[in-house]
Amino acid sequence: MKQLATALAAISLLALTTPTTPAAAASESIEAQMAATDAAMNAQMDMMDTFGTDTVKPGKYLWRDVPEDAGQERVIISLSDQLAYLYRGRQLMAVASISSGRPGYDTPTGQFEILNKERMHRSKKYENAAMPFSQFFTSYGAALHAGGNPGAPSSHGCVHLPPDFAKKLFTITDVGTPVLIGA
Repeated sequence: MKQLATALAAISLLALTTPTTPAAAASESIEAQMAATDAAMNAQMDMMDTFGTDTVKPGKYLWRDVPEDAGQERVIISLSDQLAYLYRGRQLMAVASISSGRPGYDTPTGQFEILNKERMHRSKKYENAAMPFSQFFTSYGAALHAGGNPGAPSSHGCVHLPPDFAKKLFTITDVGTPVLIGA
């Protein structure tokens, strides 16, 4: 009985000292940026293993069905490759071309999560520009959304996705889905 009381006391103490910030909360620290860059490099290898030597041209994507019970979704963005990777659990589900922030409008790097979603958002900052299938991952307005996709950085800091991919991604992810953005 004494062991049970000691164990319960330890659990209570742990509960009181555990931070309430979610594990996937936004972080642009050096460590988070390095972890996101490592994840992007690993995703590139997974792409070769999963889809072979297929390349993803600007405005295009590759998709395969992965069972819902495979695990939680996460999105990994590689700024150097201008590619987005969607995982379900440990399985790569899709790869899409992106267009990230152009010089002076850099896309943030690090570990984030989807904070909110809007099927059709209009930019308050950039002349009411349409941002279909927006999934915001920062409090200052950076989002994954359908947009111009020339295969090179061209946005104001958001991650532009091919429209059909953005629509499919919007239906699969939820608020809280991790988004890792690596250099």
